[in-house]
Amino acid sequence: MKIWPGNSYPLGATCDNGGTNFSLFSEVAERVELCLFDDAGRETRVDLPEVSGHCWHGYFPEIKPGQRYGFRVHGPWEPYNGHRCNPAKLLLDPYAKAIDDDVRMDEVVFPYHFSDGPNVRNDADSAPFMPKCIVQQSAFDWAGDRLLRRPWHETVIYELHVKGFTARHPEVPPDLRGTYAGLAHPASIAYLRHLGVTAVELMPVHHFVHDKHLVDQGLRNYWGYNSISYLAPHIDYAANKDPGAAVAEFKQMVKDLHQAGLEVILDVVYNHTAEGNEFGPVLNLKGIDNAYFYRLLEDDCSHYMDYTGTGNSLNMRHPHVLQLIMDSLRYWVLEMHVDGFRFDLAAALARELHDVHRLSAFFDLIQQDPVISQVKLIAEPWDVGEGGYQVGNFPPGWSEWNDKYRDSVRDFWRGQDETLAQFAYRFTGSSDLYANNSRNPFASINFVTAHDGFTLRDLVSYQDKHNLANGEDNRDGTNDNRSWNCGVEGPTDDPNILALRARQQRNILVTLMLSQGVPMLLAGDEIGRTQNGNNNAYCQDNELSWLDWAEADQKLHGFTQRLIAFRHAHPAFRRRRWFLGRAIHGADCEDIAWFTNEGTQMSEEDWGEGFAKSLGIFINGDTIPNPNTHGDPVTDASFYLIFNAHHEMLPFTLPETRWGQRWALLLDTARGWVDAAPPHRAGTCLDVSPRSVVLLQREA
Repeated sequence: MKIWPGNSYPLGATCDNGGTNFSLFSEVAERVELCLFDDAGRETRVDLPEVSGHCWHGYFPEIKPGQRYGFRVHGPWEPYNGHRCNPAKLLLDPYAKAIDDDVRMDEVVFPYHFSDGPNVRNDADSAPFMPKCIVQQSAFDWAGDRLLRRPWHETVIYELHVKGFTARHPEVPPDLRGTYAGLAHPASIAYLRHLGVTAVELMPVHHFVHDKHLVDQGLRNYWGYNSISYLAPHIDYAANKDPGAAVAEFKQMVKDLHQAGLEVILDVVYNHTAEGNEFGPVLNLKGIDNAYFYRLLEDDCSHYMDYTGTGNSLNMRHPHVLQLIMDSLRYWVLEMHVDGFRFDLAAALARELHDVHRLSAFFDLIQQDPVISQVKLIAEPWDVGEGGYQVGNFPPGWSEWNDKYRDSVRDFWRGQDETLAQFAYRFTGSSDLYANNSRNPFASINFVTAHDGFTLRDLVSYQDKHNLANGEDNRDGTNDNRSWNCGVEGPTDDPNILALRARQQRNILVTLMLSQGVPMLLAGDEIGRTQNGNNNAYCQDNELSWLDWAEADQKLHGFTQRLIAFRHAHPAFRRRRWFLGRAIHGADCEDIAWFTNEGTQMSEEDWGEGFAKSLGIFINGDTIPNPNTHGDPVTDASFYLIFNAHHEMLPFTLPETRWGQRWALLLDTARGWVDAAPPHRAGTCLDVSPRSVVLLQREA
């Protein structure tokens, strides 16, 4: 076989018209073998001939797209010094763009024998149990496709699981269900467009591994927060199982979604890998250069620093770790055309030494990168380490999952005392968190439910978690003390309880879609999806987690679809800038005002009333800065919202005439949308049902 020196850059396998260049970084390696596999699984090993700047490389003129490969790294086995090299272990290329199978979690893929403990080397060959990387050709006909770049304030995010969304979809062909092609099917796209969402946020699609403790119980890592390859799409979600076909299928999915006006945001897990701690398998980085890629304990390098709760944390202090992440991000934007990223446990990425630094090297790299800095960037702004809770502290240009919004809205609607001021902050975009460092309301990604926790229907149906199916005696997951079962735990035939649960779902959806900021809807919440009280279904790759289209709550779906359309139609509920609490642009009323149920403006004493659970909100449609980047202010209708979280009906007096003379009733969550009703005059009194929202529009 011909071998030329090749180049150290780019890393990974790079195929051109003449052959393929391979490059692998390892500071500790003494020798690196490229392992080539034919269709029968026979292996050929060839040493990479050159090393430049710790990158081992070689060019192979005879190697074409579709070739299966891996690496074996020769180097020190010194666990107490952090080194775990072992050429008996086949290693995946960290830069692989396609992988052909799953890891088979046999003892041989672990660096030690289970009976000996993690510091005694296991020299059994892992190749028969390891997937293989595939040399990939990047050609694809994008037909002019490009990033949609929809403005943040026009965005409505829909968090979904690629498999779970279509696994039971009756209009998607059986062979496409649960796949990238299934998500791109016309039936899927038509549903998303009709619902009105503008972006799908895909739970992890980087190739991931099923944990051994789950496999041993007959379970699987359904959510996918266990990445092992940051450039390869997960093979299980590909309908076409041909070598490397997942890449083209993913690209076609993005292209089809873009043509429908839908952005694609990826949930990415760069804070840790599937190799776990010293008891985990050796799949790539651990065997390539363990002490370089992972944070280890300084006083005993055989153990791992764990800021994520998953066993390990990537070492963000080293340039090649940062390069791997940045190269991955650019690849998914430039080659796969995704529109943005949601960073799982993003605070872990900011840890250079121990503390979380808001402007760490990682965020500096993002800021100066001309590609990544221009796409949608969303942080999950916490990790499990000391000082890891960083909501509101990410740099300008970033948006954040706002769990303070989640908790405040839940507390308000379950009738918790002393929540009114917090609720007001969250409803208006959380200016207390984001207004002081040149950030706008869309820095707040508003959500009440997400993949991690109860679904919306379960949130109002259960008080306690029901996670026995996960095999951990119901110890996993968190006891969600902000849920409310409306008086009965779980399923019930009581029509009063069912009506109250339905109303609470509508209350939360209205709050979410009419709040300033960016709403994120969990897939299935609009059709009443239930997980039977399981609030940690990470290992439930079955009908418990998949959307049940046959049992869809069509009434709730219609309500939600109309609600999202209403948000799109009214810029008053998706402002680019903060409310000022005063009249602007020549308007005769403040841009926002707050009222008691007596129709008087809220005083400091009213805000301090710990038992208050209701308020009226005036939103002035004459005072909206232009929603585009330039131009005159735009005009919308003005609105009055009444929130009553009390358990009893309350009378609400409409404000005096300067705020509006006549008000048309649009929505009452106790009844639904109202298409025709006599207008209400200023100063009149409305009886507002317990636990409900009323929306009125000022008549011209």
